[in-house]
Amino acid sequence: MLLAAVALLSACGPRDKKPMETPKDLLVHRLFGYAENGQIAYGHQDDLFYGHAWKVEDWESDALERSDVKDVTGKYPVLLGCDLGGIELGAEENLDGVPFGLMRKAALKHVERGGIVTFSWHPRNPLTGGDAWDISSGEVVKSVLRGGEKEQEFRLWLSRAADFMESLGDVAVIFRPWHENLGSWFWWGGELCTAQEYQELYRQTWLYFTKERGLTNILWCYSPNGDVRPEEYMSRYPGDEFIDIMGVDTYEYVGNSSLEEAGAHYQGELRRILTFLTAVSYEHNKLMCLSETGLEGLPDPAWWTGILDPVISNFSISYVLTWRNAHDKPGHFYAAWKGFDHEEDMKAFSELDNILFLD
Repeated sequence: MLLAAVALLSACGPRDKKPMETPKDLLVHRLFGYAENGQIAYGHQDDLFYGHAWKVEDWESDALERSDVKDVTGKYPVLLGCDLGGIELGAEENLDGVPFGLMRKAALKHVERGGIVTFSWHPRNPLTGGDAWDISSGEVVKSVLRGGEKEQEFRLWLSRAADFMESLGDVAVIFRPWHENLGSWFWWGGELCTAQEYQELYRQTWLYFTKERGLTNILWCYSPNGDVRPEEYMSRYPGDEFIDIMGVDTYEYVGNSSLEEAGAHYQGELRRILTFLTAVSYEHNKLMCLSETGLEGLPDPAWWTGILDPVISNFSISYVLTWRNAHDKPGHFYAAWKGFDHEEDMKAFSELDNILFLD
């Protein structure tokens, strides 16, 4: 499957023939190169802001060299995941307490060391005043679209997010707003709006950033949740003009299952959605990624090399990102940390030939 995927990717061609003039062109070329070479870049959410038992306290003077991933593997993740939730309110910190000044400084430093930065966004509910998970109304998306009662307020929210992106200068970044849109746990989710309303929300965001603000250094990622039938994936796709990367968010959950059962189920679901994503991304000439994944608390001692890699190594995804290591929730972590019982498995994962970290 991997050889066929690489052949298809090589045949996609037109991007490779464009002159590599802009930061976005260079990043697209770099990510396609990973996939063509059978390599997958590793990413970790909030990696430089805090870890399992620490956080940056004085970000203005901190060198920002601490990382749980680096403590275990000796290397940084290629991708630094960040979240803009809270920027829409003009807040100084995001929803997880990360100062936006720290986020900007860390993003630029990470790019300087050769890394890539990706942004998600969990904006609050503009209609009810609740958080992104407030699904008490099915009118929220409609309210922010053209002619809606919250249209002007939402434009202000978009402007604040765009201001932050603009403050990064000409650095190319990945942005994946309105993610996990086929589930119904966010106010933009499947049962909270029509497919047309969702598509208009995504396009409206893209048009504001790209056309009104001129922010052309952004790679736009479409990343539904993966626990759906493959044919549902494209049901709310905004269109090729608005998307650069096709991703998917899917996690392993143990619950009442055994580790063996949970791992087998996760591998089956991951293989199923990535098989579909391989076909559709080549059809649309788009990059492909595993935009969010992981196993909370990593109870499986061989999760990295025994569960994750055996599946993803068969697909031409450009990167995989695992979620954050919360400093204030001891069991909420998705990467190993120094002193963790199973840290050696992640270290072994970082040494695989097909997995990329930053030295």
